[in-house]
Amino acid sequence: MSSQSIERQPLPSWVQGRDNANAVQVMLDYLALPAPTLIGREDAVYVTVADIDDLGLWLAKRGGEIHISPAFEGIEMWTLHTYTPVRGDGSRVAIRVSVPLPTGELVMDDIRAAVSR
Repeated sequence: MSSQSIERQPLPSWVQGRDNANAVQVMLDYLALPAPTLIGREDAVYVTVADIDDLGLWLAKRGGEIHISPAFEGIEMWTLHTYTPVRGDGSRVAIRVSVPLPTGELVMDDIRAAVSR
């Protein structure tokens, strides 16, 4: 009798996206963060929130770093890069929380301090 190792096959991208979205939804069940739009992908879960205050709530509860896109037609996209808590298997899911803002919009100091330079 010989033993052969069984290699774990990677999940199809749509299955991985669904698994990632489920992990974020479980987190949202106990953190109650705003997530009106939640899209699971293989690389991350993408959340779009309504305003900068909602992004601030995510920052306060999950931490992370904010990236600002170049302005286009007077709008910048502010995106928080954060993660779920570590799961039982040691993995965590990347989360990208975004909000569009008019260029030059006033933003609270604690949110601006999280902007990646």
